[in-house]
Amino acid sequence: MKAPHRRAGALLLLAPAAALHAAEPTVDANGEHWLAPVVITSVAPSSPLTLETDPGEPRQPVPASDAADYLKTIPGFSAVRSGGSNGDPVLRGQFGSRLNLLVDGGEMIGACPNRMDAPSSYIAPETYDRLTVIKGPQSVQWGPTGSAGTVLFEREPLYFDAPDQSLNAAFLAGSNGRRDQVVDATLGARPGYLRFSGNHGEADDYRDGNGDRVPSRWKKWNTDVAAGWTPTPDALIEVRAGRGDGEARYAGRGMDGSQFDRESLGLRWRFGALGDVLERIEGQVYYNYADHVMDNYSLRTPSGTGMMAGPMASNVDRRTLGSRLKGTWLWQSTELVAGVDAQTSSHRKRSAMGVDAYHGEPRVKDAEFQRYGAFAEVTRRLDGPARLIGGARLDRHTAEDHRASQSGGMGGMPMANPTAGDERRDTLPSGFLRYERDLPGRGATVYAGLGHAQRFPDYWELFSADAGPTGSVNAFDGVEPEKTTQLDLGAQYKSDAVDAWVSAYVGRIEDYILFRYRSGMMGSTSQADNVDARIMGGELGATWRFANHWSSDASLAYARGENRDDGEPLPQIPPLEGRLGLNYQRGDWSAAALARLVDAQHRIDAGNGTVVGRDLGDSSGFATLALNGAWRVNRSLRLSAGVDNLFDRAYAEHLNLAGNAGFGFPGNRRINEPGRTVWARMDLTF
Repeated sequence: MKAPHRRAGALLLLAPAAALHAAEPTVDANGEHWLAPVVITSVAPSSPLTLETDPGEPRQPVPASDAADYLKTIPGFSAVRSGGSNGDPVLRGQFGSRLNLLVDGGEMIGACPNRMDAPSSYIAPETYDRLTVIKGPQSVQWGPTGSAGTVLFEREPLYFDAPDQSLNAAFLAGSNGRRDQVVDATLGARPGYLRFSGNHGEADDYRDGNGDRVPSRWKKWNTDVAAGWTPTPDALIEVRAGRGDGEARYAGRGMDGSQFDRESLGLRWRFGALGDVLERIEGQVYYNYADHVMDNYSLRTPSGTGMMAGPMASNVDRRTLGSRLKGTWLWQSTELVAGVDAQTSSHRKRSAMGVDAYHGEPRVKDAEFQRYGAFAEVTRRLDGPARLIGGARLDRHTAEDHRASQSGGMGGMPMANPTAGDERRDTLPSGFLRYERDLPGRGATVYAGLGHAQRFPDYWELFSADAGPTGSVNAFDGVEPEKTTQLDLGAQYKSDAVDAWVSAYVGRIEDYILFRYRSGMMGSTSQADNVDARIMGGELGATWRFANHWSSDASLAYARGENRDDGEPLPQIPPLEGRLGLNYQRGDWSAAALARLVDAQHRIDAGNGTVVGRDLGDSSGFATLALNGAWRVNRSLRLSAGVDNLFDRAYAEHLNLAGNAGFGFPGNRRINEPGRTVWARMDLTF
């Protein structure tokens, strides 16, 4: 393999149907593909309930600042917005640890009690080779089953037959001081390689469609290095390490993030071609550490009255160590993947009044989590073009409460913690069964899958709420695990002129974890509660290649939730959203238009929501238009440019944080999105 073509090859394999069929990439005398002059505007499923794409390719809207920004461009995804960066991804209206988010097979868990540093905020999408999304509880291989789905950001191992080197770089400039630089350099030969990936990005406060400035400045950087030993194409041992940091200010929070320090270490191995039945053994060990600082003085002028006046700071950290070992066995018509995984994670905090006063304070552990799991997943090819896929896993969870005291709520004094030193243990099963069938001669595949996931409450659900369900002493004592049972149905169709897909789901959630908020003179309090819920919805999309060099694509996503205990809608459910695209590609040139149409949302439960967001009231619909163009100058250089929100509309997403009075925003007003944004990007491959 020659590393310089890794990005271009990934694009041709994983690009959305509109780009894949319209592109005319350069092919040299050796049959190797170079940069295609397209900007990605849509992503179609690659197989039932699974989507794959290359997050390193240019895309519109303007390239993402983190994983939440990137994921919300995929049908079915949205994000709880908080301004310029560090939103929280939502899939089919489900949030937090319902969405299993992994980086190179491991979890990077944030530390902020209010998810200012959501796990997605530590991910720079453009530094990864592949993004895989599995919708619904339809896989058991990646830790506790994600009831909403599983998201994998991965870097591929590299194999070299002869000495070679590569350099892939991208540079972007845009409105509101946006500046990004990404580099990916590889040096390799038999039997190994060295790889360096890094990025730096920053942006100033943006102006919305009304011309008003929205406090949203951010800055981030990441570096990752990997050394791999590959004596044969079937053997790999890789060691990797990474660091990153950043800062961000928020129009919707009382504090800003002045530090997002990340440390990552990992070791993975893979050995294949081991016998007639045992196909492969692979494993990994990973360490991820997040050290996060929040304050109200680094990126703003402190404001407030009484006890809330003056500079304040809080420092929290989260240390996570995990491992996975699995094997793959192949028989004539059966594949079995089975293994074990484990994880331990601890959380500490310290806070103080005054500038940097917390530096003199010791970190105090408040929570510790441990988990051990075993899983097995089987794919059975049936007679004819049909497959049966099923899996099961069992997880043993332990959580320990190390808090000596807990918040009194509404500005009250801390009080003794009634569960100090207590430990919770749960053994939770999950599983799924899915039937897939190809329809011969019709280019179509249909599928139906039934999945069940039992989810242990996460840190935010056990430790961030001021109170637990009625009758419990606190959330740690009373919040029960969620139990989701969901039916997924769908179909895919492919022909020379048309690609189309549809997926639908209906599910029942017992003990859905809901946050209820109550306001008072001293502020607001939160209660974590369990309710029974019903969810349903779906996504559909199509690409039509209606003429030489021309194609169009469209998608639609809808989610609905109901609290079965009181008949109210589930809060924090995104509205109906559609996308329409028109694409042109000829030779070294391409152009595209993307319209985004979002309906109003009136199904709300005002004041209730999640640890990070609550329903603020009804929201209005909106529509935006984006344009882009790209030019492949030669086999090593591609230029692309675009404009988002072409007509400079003033609008706000339904899933949003309320404005913060420290910046002069009303407490019940959503934060507007950026107005017209112009950007240009240069991609280099050597």
